[in-house]
Amino acid sequence: MRKSLTLLATGIVTALALTACGGSSAPSSETQTLDPAKPATLSVGASPVPQAKILEFINQDLAPKAGLKLDIKEIEDYQTPNTALSDGSLDTNYYQHQPWFDDQVKTKGYDFGHGAGVHIEPYAAFSEKVKDISEIKDGAKVAITNDPSNQVRALKVLEKAGLVKDIKDDSSVIALTDAQNPKKLKFSENQPELLINDLKDPSVDLALINGNFILKAGLSTDNALAVESTDNNPYANFLAWRTESKDDPRIKKLDELLHSPEVKAFIEKEWPNGDVTPAF
Repeated sequence: MRKSLTLLATGIVTALALTACGGSSAPSSETQTLDPAKPATLSVGASPVPQAKILEFINQDLAPKAGLKLDIKEIEDYQTPNTALSDGSLDTNYYQHQPWFDDQVKTKGYDFGHGAGVHIEPYAAFSEKVKDISEIKDGAKVAITNDPSNQVRALKVLEKAGLVKDIKDDSSVIALTDAQNPKKLKFSENQPELLINDLKDPSVDLALINGNFILKAGLSTDNALAVESTDNNPYANFLAWRTESKDDPRIKKLDELLHSPEVKAFIEKEWPNGDVTPAF
């Protein structure tokens, strides 16, 4: 079962068809035995692509035999999945990587746990004004995410492309020195889901975009001017849950299925160019 949520840009849900507490009606989930004859429902919040698409494959091909039924809630923004997980509207979510997770737990006080990485969506830089990264001129306008954990990621893509220098793990566009920004690039910060719109802005020379929004917009890293490496990449997406639910057999089973050979093969077949890369 797949449902789509209508969201405001601020991440506030305007139409949220979720149960008030727990996301599913399965009683005593920690002691529940999964039975293919009576599948247990698990609600999962996920970005539409690739996360929800991967979950749909599991729901069709793997979950029934495991005694599991996924209620997939598509969520566009990056705040709502954790808010809904925290308040019990979702059982689990699948959309975030370690740096984002750590920042959310630290700043919002969430009591969450998570599984191992499932996949990586490489970050990439696109332009509708130039054909090669070397054509980016001094003073060019660069659209970049306002999310700190992904902003430094985007800056490292620019560093690899030779546009900025000496980027640290805590670097931000507002604190770059002249030595770090020798081309005097002008940065325009925006919410990650809105950067696709910035790409079409005539005043923007370059836009750095998260992998799931690249896919949603029908773009490909094949046409990007700079692409993040997936080698030793710390930004693998994983399944997250409330700490109190760590022994829930439904969640354990889904995490197991996400790391199955079948899911790895599905990812490699669905995105053969590496727009989505298995992390296991």
